[in-house]
Amino acid sequence: MMKNQPLMLSNFFEITKEDIEKKISSTISDKKIFAILKSGKRLRPLLAQLSFKVCTGGKETPYQYQRSIEGTVSIELAHTASLLHDDIIDQDKERRGKPAFYIKEGVPNALLNGHKMLAIGFNIALSHGEQIARLYVDTWSEILCGELKEVNFNKDNVKNGTNELSTKSKIFNEYNKIINMKTASLFSSACKAGAIEADATGVILTILADYGREIGLAYQLADDLVDLEKGEMIDSVVVPLLTRLENKKIDNDSFKLNIIKRKLAKNSSKIKQLYVEEIKRHVSKAEKLSKSDIIPPSPYKYLLTDAPAYITNSMLKEINIKI
Repeated sequence: MMKNQPLMLSNFFEITKEDIEKKISSTISDKKIFAILKSGKRLRPLLAQLSFKVCTGGKETPYQYQRSIEGTVSIELAHTASLLHDDIIDQDKERRGKPAFYIKEGVPNALLNGHKMLAIGFNIALSHGEQIARLYVDTWSEILCGELKEVNFNKDNVKNGTNELSTKSKIFNEYNKIINMKTASLFSSACKAGAIEADATGVILTILADYGREIGLAYQLADDLVDLEKGEMIDSVVVPLLTRLENKKIDNDSFKLNIIKRKLAKNSSKIKQLYVEEIKRHVSKAEKLSKSDIIPPSPYKYLLTDAPAYITNSMLKEINIKI
């Protein structure tokens, strides 16, 4: 970036992503894992670096910067490992338009490479101190709990007293809990890790962690809305959910599934409105957190405010929605 040129979020992300890619290349020697890591959006590492810069004000040393970039590699390893395992659990045959890793290499290879990535990530985190290592372990534990909650989702999870299972609010509440644990937790920890790398302490760690969590929730809701609008969420989310709720298999060709599809089509505008309202709510909360007086003023603080809508809109542009 040229001197005196206004700091733009897109430029910051572009330059930072290049540095992250270089660090991945120099850190990951396993060719198989390196190949798996290719083509990622690097959203979580980018947010970690934005939090880092917010806390240093851009006054860090080259050593501190490179060390913080190295820390983001562990974040990307954990995230990508979760995707390998998710594809197996959800039986998704594609990832980013290409065959899922377990389809190409088999389930055992996918599982073991996922575990290997977690081990490499933990070693990086451990080399950055106990606080980062503890954050890594705690975050992975939360992700696992969210995954297990989704896998074991059944009547007992949503029943409350004598109220019936089918209340939309209860199902949506469970859905929010799952995405909070599975997705938003890593966004939260990425922002907190970036702040820790900058030697930040106290309330600012909580603020940035909450900020990241709100972005994670908004982003996952946007992702799910895209899938719903493209018809992909029927098979990947709605059918498995109903299968667990009713304790019986729903075939893709069944009469019941056709009814579900018609209901979703009939209420698509209401569903879309619900999602958009929820996305806006989480984006707004993240923006408010970014403006906290606890966060020191700097050009990076303005980028922190721009990031929630920028990241969410990057997903929603697939269905021509902008918040």
